[in-house]
Amino acid sequence: MMDSHHQDDQQQNGDSINHSDNNNNNHAAKKPKLSQWITESEIREEFSHHDPRSARINNGSFGSCPRSVLSAQTDWRLRFLRQPDDFYFNHLQRGILQSRKLIRDLINADDVEEVSIVDNATTATAIVLQQIGWAYTEGRFQKGDSTVMLHYAYGAVKKSIQAYVSRAGGQVIEVHLPFPVKSNEEIVVEFRKALEKGKSNGGKVRLAVIDHITSMPSVIIPVKELVKICREEGVDQVFVDAAHAIGNVHLDMKEIGADFYTSNLHKWFFCPPSIAFLYCRKSPLPSDLHHPVVSHEYGNGLAVESAWIGTRDYSSQLVVPSVLEFINRFEGGIEGIMKRNHKAVVEMGEMLAKAWGTHLGSPSSMCPSMAMVGLPPCLGISRETDCARLRIHLRDNFGIEVPIYFKEPIDEGNIKREACITGYARISHQVYNTLDDYGRFRDAINQLVKDGFTCKMLYSN
Repeated sequence: MMDSHHQDDQQQNGDSINHSDNNNNNHAAKKPKLSQWITESEIREEFSHHDPRSARINNGSFGSCPRSVLSAQTDWRLRFLRQPDDFYFNHLQRGILQSRKLIRDLINADDVEEVSIVDNATTATAIVLQQIGWAYTEGRFQKGDSTVMLHYAYGAVKKSIQAYVSRAGGQVIEVHLPFPVKSNEEIVVEFRKALEKGKSNGGKVRLAVIDHITSMPSVIIPVKELVKICREEGVDQVFVDAAHAIGNVHLDMKEIGADFYTSNLHKWFFCPPSIAFLYCRKSPLPSDLHHPVVSHEYGNGLAVESAWIGTRDYSSQLVVPSVLEFINRFEGGIEGIMKRNHKAVVEMGEMLAKAWGTHLGSPSSMCPSMAMVGLPPCLGISRETDCARLRIHLRDNFGIEVPIYFKEPIDEGNIKREACITGYARISHQVYNTLDDYGRFRDAINQLVKDGFTCKMLYSN
């Protein structure tokens, strides 16, 4: 299983993509011959800059960029440095527009004008929430009107809501989700409760912030169903924070139906840091969306504003065509890569859970290319700082890089508190991973258990 997944490719060759302004999601596929599919040795070469001493099973945090794309990025940088004025006036905007067109096709947006390229999902969040904050300060929204967000929203998103919404007088309602989670229905029920709370006493829900894939713990959220509920319940705007989505799950902006949707291309889409897209659905109303960095292009539309925020390195935003060339070397393209990654991460998660006598944090259908795996209770994970210190211990002593999530224990009938699973590892799978990466993690935890290790020992020095 872990070797065969390395032979992947794509139904849409980057050279065959229609670059016209008209949406064309059915462009002809230009498949390479079978002999041209990328080989295992070529994959190893593409990621040979990775530290060979480290088992990188944490692609979810920072992603990974292949050597061929890094080379293309260097070419773009040199083109700028060779003649900056020519690059700025004749090449930069055209190159960014080409990347936007490719992203438009990938996410099935109606128009390239709906797609802006920004540094990361955090920047996109600031753009969306900034206009919500203005609506409060200018009196269009009333103090006490609410924003609904998931309890497992990314930390930076929560801070942005605090900075832009709470500070302006908006009420924030968190959707408390169960974990481990057993079904989508559990999420839907809790989401409806939060909307009801926001609408109580005549209140209005001005914005719903919905994750497509939560970060920690990692779970696929039934985003299309939640957006539909928002429409039925009269929520003004819906913003989907999908930092992990592109390259991880299938995307279709028309099917999802959100007002705003953002995803990082440097996590699961092989771009170098940092690049994300922000989709803003066309509206008959005037747009009040602006990049938080005000530069010469202010007032010319969000996409144009975002494409120039002053002198900086724009190379990561220009290599999308090269990334597609890399992806097209895999059988099945990005869809094939996603399927193989999902299958592999579930298999590896189940292998680890069986070895440790634990379980996954969600059904396999709710796992993207990441999975939450319960750690042995005897490790004594009793607080969040234990997770941070255990992660450092695994990195420094075993060469394992993996995030760990703390789950507060609850009364579970006859189950003793010390037998509850309170720590979950979030494992990732990307094309460069091998069976050995997960075997090393399994053996490291087994060794800690055998040695009688507990997290209390990490505080002895």
